[in-house]
Amino acid sequence: MLKKIIVSIFFNVLTLSAFSQFIVSGVVINSDNGDPLPGANISIRKSYIATSANSNGEFVLKNMKPGKYELVISYIGFKTIEKHFDINQNMDMKFSLQPEIYMSEEVVISAIRAGGESPTTYSVIDAKQIESRNFGRDLPYMMQTMPSTVVTSDAGNGIGYTGMRIRGTDLTGINVTMNGIPVNDPESQAVFFVDLPDLASSIEDMKVQRGVGGSSNGAASFGASINIKTGEFETNPYGEISSAAGSFKTFKNTIKLGTGLIKEKWAFDGRVSFVQSDGYVDRASSNLNSFYLSGGYYGKKDVFKLIVLNGNEKTYQAWYGAPKDSLANNRTYNPAGEIFDQEGNFLGYYDDQTDNYRQTYYQAHYAHEFNKQFNLTGSLFYTRGIGYYENYKNDQKYADYGFSNPVIGNDTITRSNMITQKWLDNHFYGINLTLNYNLNRLKLNFGTGWNNYDGDHYGKVIWAQYAPLGMYDDDWYDNTGIKTDFNIFAKADYSVNDQIHVYVDLQYRKIDYEIDGTHDDLSDLTQTHEYNFFNPKIGLNYIFNPSHSLYAYVGIANREPNRSVFRDADPEQEVKPEMLTDYELGYKYSSNLLSLEANLFYMDYKDQLVLTGKINNVGAPIMTNVPNSYRTGIEFMGGVKFLKIVDWYLNVNYSLNKIKNFTEYVDNWNYWDDPESQPYQYEKELGTTDISYSPEFTFSSEIDIKPVTNFNIALVSNYVSRQFIDNTSNMDRSIDPYLVNNLRFVYSIKTNFIKQIDLMLSLNNILNAKYETNAWVYRFVYDGEEGVMNGYFPQAGFNFMMGVNLKF
Repeated sequence: MLKKIIVSIFFNVLTLSAFSQFIVSGVVINSDNGDPLPGANISIRKSYIATSANSNGEFVLKNMKPGKYELVISYIGFKTIEKHFDINQNMDMKFSLQPEIYMSEEVVISAIRAGGESPTTYSVIDAKQIESRNFGRDLPYMMQTMPSTVVTSDAGNGIGYTGMRIRGTDLTGINVTMNGIPVNDPESQAVFFVDLPDLASSIEDMKVQRGVGGSSNGAASFGASINIKTGEFETNPYGEISSAAGSFKTFKNTIKLGTGLIKEKWAFDGRVSFVQSDGYVDRASSNLNSFYLSGGYYGKKDVFKLIVLNGNEKTYQAWYGAPKDSLANNRTYNPAGEIFDQEGNFLGYYDDQTDNYRQTYYQAHYAHEFNKQFNLTGSLFYTRGIGYYENYKNDQKYADYGFSNPVIGNDTITRSNMITQKWLDNHFYGINLTLNYNLNRLKLNFGTGWNNYDGDHYGKVIWAQYAPLGMYDDDWYDNTGIKTDFNIFAKADYSVNDQIHVYVDLQYRKIDYEIDGTHDDLSDLTQTHEYNFFNPKIGLNYIFNPSHSLYAYVGIANREPNRSVFRDADPEQEVKPEMLTDYELGYKYSSNLLSLEANLFYMDYKDQLVLTGKINNVGAPIMTNVPNSYRTGIEFMGGVKFLKIVDWYLNVNYSLNKIKNFTEYVDNWNYWDDPESQPYQYEKELGTTDISYSPEFTFSSEIDIKPVTNFNIALVSNYVSRQFIDNTSNMDRSIDPYLVNNLRFVYSIKTNFIKQIDLMLSLNNILNAKYETNAWVYRFVYDGEEGVMNGYFPQAGFNFMMGVNLKF
């Protein structure tokens, strides 16, 4: 019965839209020479209606109801037009766009971004949306209402170490770029947003593509891609001060300044931010700061922009999680930094059990326009990172660190409590070039990128109860990773006619990776690897009319194993690269008050690397290639406007995430007592199982209400179904489903002296749900009994943040 009601409502809404009465048509041209502007964007403000001009610069908006509207026409390199008009009859209009006196910096990243008519599955978050959500939490929390997205926080309140998964893929499989520059660490392939505190305050927009993304720079897009564009200059001078405070002694302070356009050529912008929090989890404190500086020259044919972005973080370690049996009565327990004496008595916590890292991005971007159809862009970058994490280690063997046992009197000391530091000191630099050619019906992009990473990993013992000679002077391990990444790509977007658009994207990628030196267990890591990948994508978009479109897309991505896979693999183990073939089929509908999108996907993996429980010859867990696995599902996104004051955005996502013919391995601790007769591990074939950290069902909803002018209320809800924390589909090793609701209030005041004052309040987890978002597990068998070690990451109950934002 419920299904019939939903279907009835759906078709009634579509039927009502069919009774609209008028057609708005027009043409968009260059005011200088009268040439048409194909691809110009046409949209109706405060609605879901949008289209683009055809090869003759023409557009048509059908089924327009009578009323007052605001039409927005934009095109890269031209001044945007905003026109108010009443519709009470069919209308035919002509819009002449004036070329900007400066070249748009949008062209710098246009080659690696999915376009408006691209047959791909993507979402966009703009600066206004980010600003309303930004209370100091890390960037993943700005994206948590996107389809198939799950976010997590080690500290439990979204500040410090955070992570996210899109369609079950974590940040090691998500290609992240900032202004076209790779952000993923080349060795681990991970992204650590904690190193870029309050980056959200410097973002113009983010485009997130799900599945295999288009050709880009840096790590493989093996499940999604996130393309970040930092802020463009403002025409007029501005200043902004924002402060927020709330639960867990959380404080955020940000100052932004900009010169505006100087002599119609130059612009400079800057930001500085400070974020502090004690965290929800015990001692999970964060002390973060960052700054952003940019300066640019904007000529009629040239753009040159320099960017410096620096982030500095000091966080108390909270990445161990809490044992499952402590969640009921001691949810905030954090084992990090525990100190014990030689008899095993607990003495307290080590104050400096911290992670310390500084990362600085230097970017130089240049674009030259030869004519309106042809331009060249180039970027140079250098990313510098250095830092360490410090650990108090109980009852350590000197031999495990390569040091001789100290002798005191007649006693030989073999063990001691120690304090260690593990350092990472790296340099990452490269160049990107693109040629962009735009004919009436054909858009071509040719690009290439080269980058090199040089990272030193080393460890120091800075204190021991009994220190042998030279212990503090020598590194106990030292290894270097050098990785070179080269890619070249060609993209074509061809409009066969006003309805059919074909997309082809071909990329060749070459990786050379060398590791030299010893690991922290004193094993030799020396090895070299070379990979050559071909990553083709093709898509088709059929536009029935501005309201209805259908697209299909197939893309292939190949990914090399990361550092930890190579580091932990046995010498005789053959680790294969992974390959993903992604199939997408989507439908989009938009009208004045309603927007709908449905997307079917099938992601077919070959040799996906997963944890099976298998260990190497020294007992460390290793990643293993599984021949066949897949993800398939449907993503439904919608938006509706009603009562003139309510906007409701929601997405519902269902997926199956499976490994075929999975074999699990469990350690046998009795092997070390009797290696002659005991198996090293027990193994069991389980058949088809669920991929870990991949919920079948996710749902998010945001209801925005404007009861009065300048006052906005938003109710945001997120639901995530059960997630297994290993690949055995065992309920005992899973994260319970959870539903979290947040309320957000924003009230804006305009004054003569202060341009705008925003008063903001965020009430998080208003129903005080007890839930976890991440976990890990280790299993073993000893004397015939199975044992388990685990760590779960509980999130904060009800908490709040309030803030004020002053714009000058």
